Amino acid sequence: MKFEDIITEINGFGRFQKMIIVISFIGCFTVPCHFMLNNFISAVPSHRCNMDDGGASENLTLAQKLRVSIPAEDDGSLSSCQMYAEPQFHLLHNSSNSSQLSSVPCRSGWVYDNSTFKSTITSQWDLVCDSKGKNKATATIFFVGVMFGALTFGSLSDRFGCRIMLLVSYVSAIIFAVASSFSTSYVMFAVLRFFTGFCITGIVIVTYVLSVEWVDIKHRKLVGVVDSLSWSFGSSMLAAIAYMVNDWRLLVIAVSSPLILGILTWRWMPESARWLIANGRLEDAQTYLRKCATMNGTEQETRSLDITTLSTVVVTEKAGRKYTYLDLVRTLKMRVLVLQTGIVWFCVATAFYGISFNISGFGLNIYLTHFSYAAVEVLAKVPVFFLLDRIGRRLTMVGSMLMVGICLGINILVPEDQMVIRTVVAVTGKAFSSASYTTIVLYSSELYPTVVRYQAAVLQSFMLLPHFPSILLLDEVWKPLPQVVLFSVAILGALVSQTLRETCDQCLPESIDDIELH
Repeated sequence: MKFEDIITEINGFGRFQKMIIVISFIGCFTVPCHFMLNNFISAVPSHRCNMDDGGASENLTLAQKLRVSIPAEDDGSLSSCQMYAEPQFHLLHNSSNSSQLSSVPCRSGWVYDNSTFKSTITSQWDLVCDSKGKNKATATIFFVGVMFGALTFGSLSDRFGCRIMLLVSYVSAIIFAVASSFSTSYVMFAVLRFFTGFCITGIVIVTYVLSVEWVDIKHRKLVGVVDSLSWSFGSSMLAAIAYMVNDWRLLVIAVSSPLILGILTWRWMPESARWLIANGRLEDAQTYLRKCATMNGTEQETRSLDITTLSTVVVTEKAGRKYTYLDLVRTLKMRVLVLQTGIVWFCVATAFYGISFNISGFGLNIYLTHFSYAAVEVLAKVPVFFLLDRIGRRLTMVGSMLMVGICLGINILVPEDQMVIRTVVAVTGKAFSSASYTTIVLYSSELYPTVVRYQAAVLQSFMLLPHFPSILLLDEVWKPLPQVVLFSVAILGALVSQTLRETCDQCLPESIDDIELH
């Protein structure tokens, strides 16, 4: 007997399942905020050297002080990292070409433009010029924490269950996030951001697995799209929150506070009945299934939920056995599946974040730009809801990645001075990359059997390794090279996606044998 048969009997998309989706939506609100938080807390305001000449130019106006103290760039703007060793008073009379004068790095710190941001970690610890690498490293450190957190929470969820690990993730994430807002040094902030990423990834893994495993087959894609829309909603709200809270310390606290609501609603989140059955805890599974039936108004169907019936759901695996990451590669077809999904996840994540970090030309401020990105994602995810069932998961995946590649290829050929065309094409590519991301989240979860689905979910977070900025830095070698790399990755993702099996209207595999015998 399949687990889907039991879920269908007790209504696979009733009040009980909708409650899980709402609780997950609330808990996941803060996740995209933290993933995209660096766009605001690490923003680099306009800056220049602090002029400290011992009072030699105290009788000059500010414009005159800047003229004699700060060299100008080729475009006429003030240098951000250089200053004259001594005030060049003769420049007030234009008696010399300033480009011929020697300059030195800023010696007395920097002055920042606070018109957009009251403070950022950039202005807090002077992460500019020779220290700008530290600024970019904060995002890398966060994603490394996400990577190791996925490994840890995936394993612990498989061992102790989803429900308790969700609470652990909620509590630890808010503790480390709020603590990071009180950092007194860059090193302290970086360490606490690592642990914030480490803990918050547990929310992503656990809530999605619970949402998918409690619904019937025909509503799985709806859950996948709603989960993806929660990301876009949180990301769009981040723009509004950041606009109202322009101090980085208060912003971190503001985007972390919804976790309190997640903790309060945790008491109503059920354990995964699939996991309970797979681990031999049949009585506990029976309790949750009957609670689901009662809430959905199908109590009359609970007569089939006896221990004997539940014991037949998983018969090909040893009850109580603990599965590890080695089980993902223990058999031939599982190794092939891991390789296939790993490549596709890498391609999807690389294209998605590569395009997100490289879109330009809107001519809007940072808040409107960020909101526009989120709006594009929403517009792309609505059609996915219908396509997943109409043409299937595989064709949706292949088509979206192929369109991403086409958009990237077009922008390689379009001249850089055609900014309007390049922007439209780039935004279109962003929309398709968002569609591919939504699809692969649902698709990959359906490809793996229940007993190792937690471990497989870790692949998603491992593919979020912060290699995207490195790709964009390739423009120093050849200007179009980043786009060429992203184009190649997108096409590779489309080709490998074509080799995956279709899961539309299919029962989820329960055991590894279901994969090997398919």
